[in-house]
Amino acid sequence: MADGLSVFLVEDEALIRMMMADMVEELGHHVVAEADNVRDASAFAMTAQYDLAILDINLMGLYVDPVADLIERRGKPFLFATGYGPELLPSLLRRRPILRKPISLDQLKVMIDSLFPDAVAKTPH
Repeated sequence: MADGLSVFLVEDEALIRMMMADMVEELGHHVVAEADNVRDASAFAMTAQYDLAILDINLMGLYVDPVADLIERRGKPFLFATGYGPELLPSLLRRRPILRKPISLDQLKVMIDSLFPDAVAKTPH
């Protein structure tokens, strides 16, 4: 994967979404779809072409688990980026990787590298 991973980013806070997109790009990957609510995220989850999804757990008061279910049905890897703990997730999703906010570039790199050991990513400075 010489040109990095395609990432689907789901986050309802615009500033956090922009920061996460910047980190994804800095690591040599690219954001191909973004959503800030369950409805749009569900549509992208089923139609967008992506290698990895990064999901916030709470989107404007609604939990993201229906979106996670759709992504899981497609067999796509995903992780959660949240200020919440795994106890808010349905039990079947608790086994998924979780990054706790605030997320550092190094933490994001380690998580992506663990999910995609063959992906070429830039080393953060």
